[in-house]
Amino acid sequence: MATTLPLPIEFLLPEGWIPAPPDEVDAPAVAFVALHPRADAGFTANITIDGDFLSEAETLEGVADDAVERLRDGAESVTVVQRRDVGSAQAPGLTQRLALTAVVRGVRRDLVQSQVYLAMLDSTDPRRRAVIRLILTATATQHDHVLEDFQDFLRTVRPDTGQVSSGGPDHA
Repeated sequence: MATTLPLPIEFLLPEGWIPAPPDEVDAPAVAFVALHPRADAGFTANITIDGDFLSEAETLEGVADDAVERLRDGAESVTVVQRRDVGSAQAPGLTQRLALTAVVRGVRRDLVQSQVYLAMLDSTDPRRRAVIRLILTATATQHDHVLEDFQDFLRTVRPDTGQVSSGGPDHA
């Protein structure tokens, strides 16, 4: 069963990307999935969104480290290619790029994940912090071609204030 985000967000999908029910695309642990319209060698690039509340002791680095370890449990290999802090003290974030080899639906694939972690405060209780994780997964061959779409998507992500705008944002 698809999960929900700790805090609502809004965003605009890049042109052509198709929302998909997480349960129907074998991604039950995420709140939102979007699929690229063209597969590469049978693998469909995808954007997923999930998140959780953080304890006082948890850091974005720790959450990112945990994600790498979870991937290592199911992949043949996982390498952190790049990691950097982004954002500001008021709105911290972290990005990391991972190269991994995994068997997906019976086929061994070389994949790349671009992961973005955004820390947000709960507007109803500022003592509560949440992390929203946004991930692009693509084949190593296709990743650089879809990365610009992912970057365009990231520029539209913001907390959902409940106000309707004319741009027609998606919500998760």
